[in-house]
Amino acid sequence: MGRVYDALRRSGATGPALTSHRQSSESQNRDESRNPRIALSAQQIEEQLYSLSSILAGAENTVKSSAFTAHTANAPEGTALPIGMGSRAAGATLNAARPARARSFVAYDVSAARVEPHLVAITQPRSAYCEQFRSLRTRILQAGEREQMRTFVITSAGMGEGKTVTALNLGWLLAQTEGVRALVIDSDLRQPCATEYLGIDAPRGLSEVLGGELTLQDAIVRLDPAGLYLLPGGNPRDDVADLLSGPTYAGVISEARQMFDFIIIDAPPLGIFTDANVLINRADGALMVVRSGKTRYALVDKLLETLPRERMLGVVLNRADEELESNSYYYQQRYYRPEDTPPSKEKLRLVVDSEEEVAIAS
Repeated sequence: MGRVYDALRRSGATGPALTSHRQSSESQNRDESRNPRIALSAQQIEEQLYSLSSILAGAENTVKSSAFTAHTANAPEGTALPIGMGSRAAGATLNAARPARARSFVAYDVSAARVEPHLVAITQPRSAYCEQFRSLRTRILQAGEREQMRTFVITSAGMGEGKTVTALNLGWLLAQTEGVRALVIDSDLRQPCATEYLGIDAPRGLSEVLGGELTLQDAIVRLDPAGLYLLPGGNPRDDVADLLSGPTYAGVISEARQMFDFIIIDAPPLGIFTDANVLINRADGALMVVRSGKTRYALVDKLLETLPRERMLGVVLNRADEELESNSYYYQQRYYRPEDTPPSKEKLRLVVDSEEEVAIAS
């Protein structure tokens, strides 16, 4: 009995301790079951270590902002513009896409003393005749804004009616428009003459591009000071109709559209060759140049019937006998009102050469 009593007494003394230990263990297990430990991934561990490292602290003390990086400090990687808009704003971020139109071309200085005198946009920029071409430029800009027209063919009923002069004058003035990049393409490959009119020596051009001897970018030249771009005709050739109607020329126009806002195509005479018909179908619009006192109305009506009406913007009347009003100070070095008399007591009058080239858009 004594042994049993001693055993019971010992069990009673240690029971509460064992029970307390057991309860604490069970409570700890329950807490762990309610709050299980989350296993960190390797990337999270690496980020925590990196954030606590002294290397990061040193880097933060040495990095300095600049004008090139300040606006992209908190921006995600890539261009700051929506997809597809990076080409219009190169430099918006450090790794923005380079635009297709940011290219370099050989430049020529065009002098008014060397060019064809009828290029009044260069030789007489303040004349009333040049103002007629500015009016024509306005119509082209309006067509581009309202109807999204960018490529225009300049043709004529016959030879010697002034289509090349009209194309170059129009292109020169378009290039002077703020924010506009204009290209003139000499597509009259049987008799290319744009470089001769401009007084520059650029013997290679569209003919060599179509023949696979030259790339388009290497063939285009820049004309300063206006900033007009020109694709010369190059060497004359006879297989013009086959080349202009083929896929290579279509690719040239497509590539040029990506680089320039307006494209002026100097096409062969419409009344002699069929090349102009092909070019008009590839372009957005067309203008026909006729010469006053030379082109017959019957021929113009006949040619207009063969052309798509939706692409014909109008007819340019060249070398008209009409004397333009030029008594404004804008067109003269000195200005006198009609009622005023200059010191010499003689009325001033501006003599206008009736043979001067003039363009009137209808």
